[in-house]
Amino acid sequence: MPIYIWKGVNSYGEKRSGKIEAQSEAAALSMLRKIRVKPTVLKEAPKDLLSSVAMFQPKVTGKDVVIFTRQLSTMIDAGLPLVQSLDILGSQQENPTFKKLLTEIRLDVETGMTFADAMKKHPKVFDNLYCNMIDAGEVGGILDTILNRLAGFMEKSMSLKKKIKGAMTYPIICLCISIIITAVILIFVVPVFAKMFADFGSALPAPTQIVVDASNFVKGNFFIMIGAMLAVVVAIKKIYNTEKGRKKIDIFLLKAPVFGPIIRKVAVAKFTRTLGTMLHSGVPILESLNVVGKTAGNKVIEQAVFRVADSITEGRSIAEPLDETGVFPSMVVQMINVGEATGALDTMLEKIADFYDEEVDQAVENMTAMIEPFMMVFLGGLIGGLVIAMYLPIFKMASVIG
Repeated sequence: MPIYIWKGVNSYGEKRSGKIEAQSEAAALSMLRKIRVKPTVLKEAPKDLLSSVAMFQPKVTGKDVVIFTRQLSTMIDAGLPLVQSLDILGSQQENPTFKKLLTEIRLDVETGMTFADAMKKHPKVFDNLYCNMIDAGEVGGILDTILNRLAGFMEKSMSLKKKIKGAMTYPIICLCISIIITAVILIFVVPVFAKMFADFGSALPAPTQIVVDASNFVKGNFFIMIGAMLAVVVAIKKIYNTEKGRKKIDIFLLKAPVFGPIIRKVAVAKFTRTLGTMLHSGVPILESLNVVGKTAGNKVIEQAVFRVADSITEGRSIAEPLDETGVFPSMVVQMINVGEATGALDTMLEKIADFYDEEVDQAVENMTAMIEPFMMVFLGGLIGGLVIAMYLPIFKMASVIG
């Protein structure tokens, strides 16, 4: 929607100026008249050359969507019409990309499109889970409740991701620092010692010779090594983008030591939280399972969920096929079985999700506590080993002189 720059005089004869967003110049003029401003200048604001280039526009973050969802829930609960709520939230939105998106959604709703269908036109911001729950809220007349539930669900999901990223940050930083320090020592420090040792005219101790050889190799093949690492990263990404490759990598991740159990617990927490939220919102179980499968984030979990959906169409319960997949712990299967039998599956799923959220917290804390001393020993051993190896010839020479 274009933005117009205006200058004018208000009803008190005071000069005023500003910007206004409207569909046309006539609409902008009408809006100014409503606030009793007589415009003397009204023209469309010059467009930013980068405004049409997507890569230069700020992205809509998960935090933006959560805040929008929470605010919209409050407005709908207070009795404000949906279109008016969207107009208010769009006008006060600081992110220009999200502001433009909300304006498009509002215009679609004004033309008779459902709120869920208007959101489905923007899948990069509002995924299938979000749109399906909004659809269920509109049909059931409980949009405010669904929005509130969605906001809570997204906040917990973001908190879980934040914990995992936080746990991974420390070892990755330590590993990068160790690589940089080792490279600096091998490329710049070791050659100085090697030149000095060459004047000794005697054979170097084995550890020193290994370090010197490693230094020569790194210096001579530095750019080849960088290219090889980049090639490996690109190859892994390409393999992961294939159906078969992604499944193999996801299987490896689930079975990996230390990280595998955490990844499994995160997957179980996400599955139960998402499915429980959708069922509690009135979304049919088959539709919920299809959405949960697509948003699982792990190909093994995704295929397991789809097999469960296929089994349910054959008249079976959800617990039996879940147990047959071998992916979900027996405790989860048993609790889901109890939830089905008592008719409180959604509540039971949310309890499982809460339990596994705590399990993930504990697992992340334990992993961090284990990694910290390991990284300290690794860094100390690596740097200390290099230093000792380079000083061995000096010690040997000192003993000979002695």
